[in-house]
Formats: sequence, structure tokens, C-alpha cells
Amino acid sequence: MLSQEESGRVFALLKSDHRPVEEIVSDFTSKFPRHHHFAICYSLLLLLEDKKALNSTERLVAFAILHQAYSSQKSSANPFISLIINTSCDDEAEKYERAFILQLLSSGTSNINKEFLKQSAADYIKGFDASSHSFPQHEQLQQQYCDKVHPEPYNSSHINVSVKNVLPDPDVPHGCDANSPEFELQTGAKPKLGSGDRDEVVAGLLANLSLKGLGPQWIRPLPPRFPVLDRELEWLIPDNNHELVWDHGMCADTSRGAAVRDLIAKALKGPLLPAQYEQVVVELANDPKLVYHCGLTPRKLPELVENNPLIAVDVLTKLINSPEISEYYTVLVNMDMSLHSMEVVNRLTTAVELPKEFVRMYITNCISSCQNIKDKYMQNRLVRLVCVFLQSLIRNRIIDVKDLFIEVQAFCIEFSRIREAATLFRLLKTLGLE
Repeated sequence: MLSQEESGRVFALLKSDHRPVEEIVSDFTSKFPRHHHFAICYSLLLLLEDKKALNSTERLVAFAILHQAYSSQKSSANPFISLIINTSCDDEAEKYERAFILQLLSSGTSNINKEFLKQSAADYIKGFDASSHSFPQHEQLQQQYCDKVHPEPYNSSHINVSVKNVLPDPDVPHGCDANSPEFELQTGAKPKLGSGDRDEVVAGLLANLSLKGLGPQWIRPLPPRFPVLDRELEWLIPDNNHELVWDHGMCADTSRGAAVRDLIAKALKGPLLPAQYEQVVVELANDPKLVYHCGLTPRKLPELVENNPLIAVDVLTKLINSPEISEYYTVLVNMDMSLHSMEVVNRLTTAVELPKEFVRMYITNCISSCQNIKDKYMQNRLVRLVCVFLQSLIRNRIIDVKDLFIEVQAFCIEFSRIREAATLFRLLKTLGLE
């Protein structure tokens, strides 16, 4: 099928009836690549088969293109030579057209016979003299050019069933031009197409013609299946009829979630008022899934722990089954130790079952933080907090102190001057771990 641009250029060449034919053919070979020649010539062939599609000068130009496009190749390579020979012997065709085609056929033998191509199509018709031309019979031409007929490589029984793309008008008598005065005299009707309308139709045909034609839609039933033998494996065809599951949460009211997100955003910046804290707790209790959309991420957890530890405990408790809970644990272990972080961990140990490795790493981090602090006042305060925290874990059987006995004992001895450390050491002795 030709593109819109190509069909426009081809139609412009057909309309060049006052230019020498050899110039038109030269423009055709220079403007269109060789691999497009067949598609263009086939479209011209379909237009030539309907004698009312093109006028007299356009038909001469089209025949010249059909013949000369393949004249530089071997004569047997021209796939349209059969149409050219048949038209030259058509008694119903105009004599000037038949003579023009015969001259095209003989022009391949010598350059002298190509002088007629220097005329325009209009001048050739105007100066045509039928008495100076002879018209051989079809058998004679077929015998003379039989070796030039391009054999069809494949012939299907269905090829003649398809309908041509260009259909003749059934209301127009055979051999009558619908745009001629004789048509009006014979039928009493006015010409259907003006010159501009006919040009538009031809240009549209060039842009929409294809090589396939209008073939029938053949019905091809599925072949029957052979029965499955006893020793043969049967092909399994799984049932893929999946049922649709309606999402009842779609288009639900999200204003409640927006309120929780706003309160969590404020909780990251500073302590919430008691009423605000109560609203967050109630909202999360009514819809536990809101915790996944409240805007909290592992990176923001330290801010929430320091400003609102109780909210942090409530959120982490509801995130216990989240795939990201390990990331929250990692952030909690590595953040700076403080009263609020120990409060969060202590409350979590009583609310959920924490991984033993997490608890062990957090205790190790607490002991290390106490040892590395330089300010004696802050060190004493932090040691008291850690000792109280450890006593709570031991009494509540959250940890097995045997796993951390060496570290805890060394910690108690190092800070034995502090009362809470001495109390923790006595607790170890009570458990028989001194």
C-alpha cells in the first residue's frame, strides 16, 4: 500500500499530460526507489483495468511507467507484460492507445524506436494517424513476446475468488464513459463526477489500494481431536476462570487517615497535647491498618521516640508484623541511648515478644554508652537508668542474664560506687550468678 505522500507524487506524474513522456518516466525512476516500483505499478495496473478510472492521457503515462520501469532489466523480469500485450490487442481500446503500447513493446530493441517518447501524451494523441500503424493479432504478439511473459511463481485456487479493489459502476453501461456527453444521451443522467471529483477519487484509490484485494472470509472449523489412548498422557488445560474480589475499601473516606498523619507529623516535632495523644491512640485502635499510612518511616523513628515515646510504643506494637519491622529495630538499637529510648524498649518487651538478638544488642549498646560518656554527672544518671532497666528485664524474665552475665557483672563492678549498680549486683548474687 502506498503512503499518502507517494500516492500524491504518482498522481502528479499521471496528470503531467503536456510533459514529454520520457521526462515523466525519468522522474518516476529518480523519485521512487526500486523496491517500491512493484507496489506502485500494481496500483496503476488496477486503475488501468477499469477503463473509466483514468482519462486518455493518464492511461498512456501509466502504460509508459509500467513498461519503462522494468526496461533496464531483463525483459522476462517485467511482471506486467501480460497486461500490456492483452491491452495492445483489445479491439475495444482506442487505437492511439494500442499503437502507443505497440511502440513501447518495440522500443526495447533500439533507441530509434524511442523517439515517440519525446512527445507529451496530449501531443501524441493529437497527432495520431491510424493509417500509419498496423495492429498485429494477439497470437502473433504472444508468439513474439512469449518469452517476456513473467511466469506466476505460485497460483492458488483461491486467487480468482478475491474481488479487485477497484469495482466498476453497475449503473454505467459497458464501454461508456460516465463523464462523456454520450453517457447523458444514452442514460438521460448527468455525469456523476466532475474533473476535480474524479481526480480526488483516483488519488484516494492510489492511497488505499493494496495487493490483497477483497477476499472472502473463509470459515475454518477447528479440527477434531483424536481420542486419548490408555497409555498416552492427556494434555491438561487448567481452568483460568478467576473470580473477581471486590475491594470494599476502594473510594472509602480517608479523612480519618489524614488526621492521624497530621498528628504524627506534629509528634515528630514536639510533644502532643493529651487530647491529641488520645486521638491518635483511639484512631489506631479503631483501624490498625492506619499505621501503614500514618507517614512514619524508620528514618523518622528517633524523632518520635524522643518527643512522644508512648506513641512510638503504640505504633511499633502495631507494626510488629510489618516486613519493615527489622529496619525499625535496627534504627532503635543504633540511636543515641536516652531515658525515652529505654522506656520504649522496656514497654515493648512487656507488650510484644522482641527478638533476643535485638534485646542483647540494645543492652550492649547501653553499657557501651555508659562507659564512653565523659560528663560524670550524666554518666551517673545514665548508669542509674541502665541498672533500673536491667533489673526490670531480669525480674520480668525478658532476658536470660546468663547470656549477658560477663558484660553485666563487669558493668556492676565498674560502677559499684553507684547505689543502683550495687543493687543490680546483689540481684545477680541472689540469682546465684555471682
